[in-house]
Amino acid sequence: MLTRRGWGVAAITALLAVAGRVFGVFELFVLAAGAAGLLVAGAVTVLLRTVELDASRQLRPARVHAGGNSRVELAVANRGRRRSPVLTVRDSVAPSSDSARAPGGDDPPRRARFLLAPLAPDEEDTASYRLPADGRGTYSVGPLEAQVGDAFALWSRAVTIAPAVALTVYPAVEAVVALPHTRGEDPTAGAPRPAAIGPTGEEFYGLRAYQVGDDLRRVHWPSTARTGELVVRQLEQPWQGRATVLLDVRAAVHSETTFELGVSAAASILLASWRAGALVRLATTDGTDSGFSAGHPHFEAVMEHLAVVGPRREDAMASVIAGLRRVGNVGALAVVTTSAAAADLEHLAGLQARFDSLTILVVERSSRDPASPSGAGRRRGGAAVVRVPADGRFATAWNHAVGGSVLTPAGGGWR
Repeated sequence: MLTRRGWGVAAITALLAVAGRVFGVFELFVLAAGAAGLLVAGAVTVLLRTVELDASRQLRPARVHAGGNSRVELAVANRGRRRSPVLTVRDSVAPSSDSARAPGGDDPPRRARFLLAPLAPDEEDTASYRLPADGRGTYSVGPLEAQVGDAFALWSRAVTIAPAVALTVYPAVEAVVALPHTRGEDPTAGAPRPAAIGPTGEEFYGLRAYQVGDDLRRVHWPSTARTGELVVRQLEQPWQGRATVLLDVRAAVHSETTFELGVSAAASILLASWRAGALVRLATTDGTDSGFSAGHPHFEAVMEHLAVVGPRREDAMASVIAGLRRVGNVGALAVVTTSAAAADLEHLAGLQARFDSLTILVVERSSRDPASPSGAGRRRGGAAVVRVPADGRFATAWNHAVGGSVLTPAGGGWR
């Protein structure tokens, strides 16, 4: 395609040709023909020039919390038989179609541009740049393009030398106290640490589904053959507590500020509980339910959902509450909602009969909403109600209400 300079030369060529025609000056036709020749020669050069570059890209890390940074490391190698020319390399960052928020709001996609020095055959060069993660969501980094041009910079052609990769930005998290350990369906669950049945810890306790990382020597093959799924022997008593977070995602009760604060609060509570060894579960008012698990893939899937979740018009609060009242829902429950959902607080407080611990986090939509002076400490039907100003940090109110010691995420993220 024509560059800005190329369009200028094309316009001058047309003006010279028109002027030569109007004034009958032959020299103007000669100048117009010369400029047109430059345009044609540049186009042929760009079309025939081949770029045999092989590039790779690494994101370190590929998943980061909002407010953090990711480092993009590029490696470009010349696989051709000739020395490569000086090239302009461009890498772009744009939100994916399912991203919750674009970086910088409605700003255009970001681009990293740098010059690539000539490379001899099989020679490799590296470059890197920092990529700030401003807003949660999923982003497409790339594709990496090399700009091929002519000597007069009249024409330019983009050649893709590396495909796009995905960057996932999790919600921002704060250091908060985990939900309290409570008894689950197992009578020994809720202990602060595993407890072996016997002195060796190798006594058979039961069977459970295989999880990534389990020792294959513990696979119970008869049960595996009968069910068609891997089943392993469990050699110690179950001990993890169960922590459920219900996030209100109804658009009718949220503003943009309260929604982002609510997502961040849910992510922080889940992170603290997961790091404390609890089985964690995320439920939302649109019917999404992750189920219980303590594995890294499960927690990663929960965070990825929180990275892209947005306000929903559906209002399934009644059915969600009814589902949480069914048998099998045990442990600790935290509900994250706003002051606009005051009519649902009585129904939410009724979940105390099913769960051993219930905490309702209420984010104020404006400064006119009534809030307790400390932001915490109120109770409704046996449930602790934590009220947080829309422009405040929820961690202080949450830690004051739940109590205990604060867990600090390692490196500002999770492991």
